[in-house]
Amino acid sequence: MATYDFVFDGLGLREWCGGDDAGGGLMSMDALLSETSGEATEVSAWDTPFPSLDALNEACPAMPQSRDLTSGLENGFLAIKDGLQVVVDPLTQPLSWALTNALWLMQAVPWWLMIPILMIVSFAVGRSLKLAGLVGLSFAFLAFIDYYDYTMQTLAIIFVCAFICVLFGVPIGIAMARNDKVQRGMIPVLDMLQTLPPFVYLIPLIFLFSVTEPKLYGIAIILYAIVPVVRLTDLGIRMVDKEVIEAADAFGMTERQKLFGVQIPLALPNIMAGVNQTIMMSLAMVVIASLVSAPGLGVLVLRGIRSLELGVGLVSGFGIVLLAIILDRVTKAALARINASQH
Repeated sequence: MATYDFVFDGLGLREWCGGDDAGGGLMSMDALLSETSGEATEVSAWDTPFPSLDALNEACPAMPQSRDLTSGLENGFLAIKDGLQVVVDPLTQPLSWALTNALWLMQAVPWWLMIPILMIVSFAVGRSLKLAGLVGLSFAFLAFIDYYDYTMQTLAIIFVCAFICVLFGVPIGIAMARNDKVQRGMIPVLDMLQTLPPFVYLIPLIFLFSVTEPKLYGIAIILYAIVPVVRLTDLGIRMVDKEVIEAADAFGMTERQKLFGVQIPLALPNIMAGVNQTIMMSLAMVVIASLVSAPGLGVLVLRGIRSLELGVGLVSGFGIVLLAIILDRVTKAALARINASQH
């Protein structure tokens, strides 16, 4: 006798379940032993299972089981997969082209030209010789241990994905700040993107795209990393003083002039903080995306785990930390310059 037989008997659903002898599909080992020994086992109140799908299915085979729910979701996704591909493939193809070209460019430029270029860019952003020296020494060290190509691959992916995050994230944040309905609609989406485990992003994308397509890991990185720049753009614009907005209204500024002349410049420190966090999250996701053929230092980390190569895993992990420090210092230097110019 199943634990929840009384529920279906009390509701008069025994016939719907399959009759009196439909006591529940596959028998458990305890039920089988009790039946062969002729003893009825009673479940104490302490051990009563929660009325889950599987527990109710034991009492009524007409009830679906948990595996029916998961398989139903899978079959439903596979049923719409072809239609989704027709729509999503053309929209995401530019991402594949951008990633492919960025990977080619970062590796085609020789080291003796690429490292000085990166140093010049970091100096232009931060106006600091120490920062430029840190960038040069870090990349020289990674090249010295033969990790230069892997580092350039990781950097190329971060450049492309972070740029797309900013390109779409800042306008979304502006729309949220200017319209409360848009904000209320976007907050649940952002919460979901922020709380989903990174590996979950890869599951539906593996079914949609080939593992050899760069957009597979590119979309996962963008979805994972876009949240900070959206949230902080929204927050920065909403934090602009009302008195400043009133002064802009008094000068007869249009909404467009107020946005580009007042709100965005004053919100720029928050926006840059969001860009900093987006870059850091992109770097974190690049390592996980190596599971689906993303090139870069994450491949070496994965190799260290799979082959139990401790040295490879530790050195590549240190390379990722070094790259994170460089990106963090450069973006924070840019943020410091913006704050100084505003003060």
